[in-house]
Amino acid sequence: MDPNLRAAVEALRAGGLVAYPTEAVWGIGCDPRSEEACRRLFALKRRPPTQGVLLIAADFDQLTSYIDFTATPSAAVDRARATWPGPHTWIFPRSLHVPGWIAGSHAGIALRVTAHPSASALCRAFGAALVSTSANRHGEVPAMSASDVEQIFTNEVAAILNGDVGGLERPTTIRDAISGALVRS
Repeated sequence: MDPNLRAAVEALRAGGLVAYPTEAVWGIGCDPRSEEACRRLFALKRRPPTQGVLLIAADFDQLTSYIDFTATPSAAVDRARATWPGPHTWIFPRSLHVPGWIAGSHAGIALRVTAHPSASALCRAFGAALVSTSANRHGEVPAMSASDVEQIFTNEVAAILNGDVGGLERPTTIRDAISGALVRS
């Protein structure tokens, strides 16, 4: 395994925050199963925890425990899976396994199987989905490079994964999985 990727995975396993490139901007994330890591992430970003966060994964299997399949028609799952991996985030009814520190005040959970090679490799090497939010202070411009991350969060992240952002001009679209309605363009 690449030493930089190994360092990022070790940081995640230790409950640390990791910055990584995504489809449009740099992201910052952590293990969604760690309440402490998620609280640190919200504090670092100065973001209200009621807003919740989305999760990215290397494949659909990494997301299944977060979806309430009894409340999700198979057509909704098929619609989302047809766009993955790719720059499409879908909000699903959340399973009982989704903690409040991930969903915030929302009834659903925003999920994406990323096609970005670095972000996907990180999820694959970590063996699970990751919290993914833009690498910035709440309401400010997201980081577009590793040096931007270092400038914004001087020594406040445990690891920075090498790579470049993908070709999107803005963060991924977010749609409701059940209705298909656009939530964020």
